[in-house]
Parts: sequence; structure tokens; C-alpha cells
Amino acid sequence: MQSIKNDPPKLGYSVKEACRASSLGRTTIYNHISAGRLRVVRVGGRTIIPAEALHALIAGEV
Repeated sequence: MQSIKNDPPKLGYSVKEACRASSLGRTTIYNHISAGRLRVVRVGGRTIIPAEALHALIAGEV
């Protein structure tokens, strides 16, 4: 029997999750962040990459 997963879409990614989702390396992600091509939000001590920012980077909109 298969279970159906109804998780809501992700609003943001950790750097590790962004690497997995985009197939980009950790250094590449950090280079895009430091160059201002990838927007991040700091929540407490965590660095969160908004989903729309990662999608825009991959789509070449930045």
C-alpha cells in the first residue's frame, strides 16, 4: 500500500537543502550569496534561502 504525502511546498531551504534541490555545490551556493545573486534571510542563527530566490537563480532571472 502506498502512502500519499501531502506536504506543503517548501517556503525556504537551508544551504544543505538548496544544494540537494539545485544540484549545486556548497561553495557555489555561498559564492552566489556573497555576490548578491542569491537572497538569504537570517532567522535566529540559521541561513534560509527563500524558495523563490533559489528558483530565480536556477531560471537565470538573477
